Amino acid sequence: MTLFLQQIKEQLKTLKMSRFRFGRQHDGYRLVSNDDSGFSDAQFEVPPPKIPWKAISLAAFLFVVGTALLIAGSLIVTGHIDTKYSDRLWPMIVLGCIMFLPGAYHIRIAYYAYKEYPGYSFADIPEFE
Repeated sequence: MTLFLQQIKEQLKTLKMSRFRFGRQHDGYRLVSNDDSGFSDAQFEVPPPKIPWKAISLAAFLFVVGTALLIAGSLIVTGHIDTKYSDRLWPMIVLGCIMFLPGAYHIRIAYYAYKEYPGYSFADIPEFE
């Protein structure tokens, strides 16, 4: 009976549940040497900023189209465009404002981040993935 229990214990030792059981031994991790404090200089370096090109192009599109709608609406109000289009006045102005404001805001942030003004970075612009 004791021989049987010893064999079971040996089999259990070899079948321990671990992440090394199925051949994945490293998973991209490396051991840190004992003489080191556990920190490396690379941890404290700031990575270069990633520029969100999709968000900046969307902001530029909103800015340009919003500006065009605001100008067209203003020309209808002032009478430079025929009054037969006066029914399109308020929708153009409202839609122009809705598109112009976020576009101008994000273009301004992108410009200040590009010029490296303090307090502005490309991380302030949301990314679309």
